[in-house]
Amino acid sequence: MSDYAGDLAPQQAWDLLASDPDATLVDVRTSAEWQWVGGADLAELGKRTVGIEWVTSAGEPNGRFVEQLAEAGLSPEAPVLFLCRSGGRSAAAAQVATAAGYRTAYNVAEGFEGDHDAQGHRGTVNGWKVAGLAWRQG
Repeated sequence: MSDYAGDLAPQQAWDLLASDPDATLVDVRTSAEWQWVGGADLAELGKRTVGIEWVTSAGEPNGRFVEQLAEAGLSPEAPVLFLCRSGGRSAAAAQVATAAGYRTAYNVAEGFEGDHDAQGHRGTVNGWKVAGLAWRQG
């Protein structure tokens, strides 16, 4: 599978989204995660996060993922940043997008909630939320 453009720390992702009007953030978590856990809030950048599930809430791979990128109006020429819970699904999504012709597909390393802490909890060690970037729940 093709390599993608690279991994970005959450702050680097925010900075790219802020500086490049064509850059788009795609949240590849499930709709249940978007609703119950929350997600990146790009309103102050005049942008919205595009939600396209990598794996459905039913646990099935999304066979229409690449098609849905195009349906969302994402240009293969513009930067696309993929975000998930901790960086795994989004790295896979960035690889598939790159193989499909998206030239600058990035993975947001650490994801939205980040790695587990010593107690097995997310949201305390790293990730979008811990970086203090804008987000909202529900």
